Amino acid sequence: MLASRRRFLLAAAALSGCARPVPEPQAEEAPLALTDYAPKPAIVTPHTEVAAARFPAIDVHAHLILGRGNPPPDEPSMRQIMSWMDELNLQTLLNLTGGSGDKLVESIDFLRGYSPDKFAVCTQPDFDRVSEPDYPQWQADQLAEAKAAGAVGLKILKTLGLYLREEGKLVAVDDPRFDPMWAACGELGLPVFIHVSDPDAFFDPITPENERWEELAAHPDWSFYGDEFPSKKEILDARNRVIERHPNTQFVCLHFGNHPEDLNDVAGCLDRYPNMHVEMAARLGELGRQPRASRRFFEAYSDRILFGTDAIPLPAGANYPQQTLEPEMYRCYFRFLETADEYFDYSAAPTPPQGRWKIHGINLPDEILRKVYHDNAAKILGLA
Repeated sequence: MLASRRRFLLAAAALSGCARPVPEPQAEEAPLALTDYAPKPAIVTPHTEVAAARFPAIDVHAHLILGRGNPPPDEPSMRQIMSWMDELNLQTLLNLTGGSGDKLVESIDFLRGYSPDKFAVCTQPDFDRVSEPDYPQWQADQLAEAKAAGAVGLKILKTLGLYLREEGKLVAVDDPRFDPMWAACGELGLPVFIHVSDPDAFFDPITPENERWEELAAHPDWSFYGDEFPSKKEILDARNRVIERHPNTQFVCLHFGNHPEDLNDVAGCLDRYPNMHVEMAARLGELGRQPRASRRFFEAYSDRILFGTDAIPLPAGANYPQQTLEPEMYRCYFRFLETADEYFDYSAAPTPPQGRWKIHGINLPDEILRKVYHDNAAKILGLA
């Protein structure tokens, strides 16, 4: 093939009257590894610096304390976080993973010790007792104690629906044993911040057609493909049945309803369930690839969208592919929401955490930005 190509080039050059020596063919090199492919875009686009949120922001999706057994950030880290919050115009961070019982009280006391205004805390269910006969009412009663201790909401991890098992069988999201818990949240005014299922790609085979192949190849345990797990649709349908059964409870469906790949589906859920809301943490990679549809969505549901990032304060050198709590990560969100910039990185990480694509800003007007950054969360959490 190389020899015939060389003959073709020589003949073409002779016919054009500009014949010149054609380099001898080089030996074929090994194929370029995908992990080594790092193209630099040639297009030149505007780069708008957005140093801070245009309005005071409430981040409803942070993990300052990572549940049971994880130590909170040390003193220097907390001081750095508070300094960054001032720099970025972040009014409040909601620590979703505050734990339960004594752990919850420790989490609340720890964060209040730094600032009673900058931090709020959610409690979590204690699934260890789910098989006990008195669990449904016990868990509901625990929520009253959690609110008395200072919790402002309930966080549901994707443990429910994907990991929690009894005798080897997954416990369904809409298991009736949880109905007293959902109902108690409505009675107590505790919104439910619920994360069930995961990106669409995590439920597909890990093949070259999977758009998150690199991510899943590096973390194969993140895959939920196969008979061992229900389909994503089954999990979201179960979640929707819970939301429908408990109209007096407010549900904030994290990660843009866990279906930003299909905004029409999310819109249909919001239309059906007036007690459902969404937040945007760690989903710029989906929202920013469909900027016109995303902007229409934000315009249509401006009262139902909350600002969140999935921020996690990590020690120096930690290798975790989530959103770390630092200024450049937040500025990706601000740039997406506030500018019309095109074709920019959705993450501050050197290597894109989800896939090799760029995003585009949606340039929201101030009246929508104010709601998304602050007012919607303040209303649902009862904050000033």
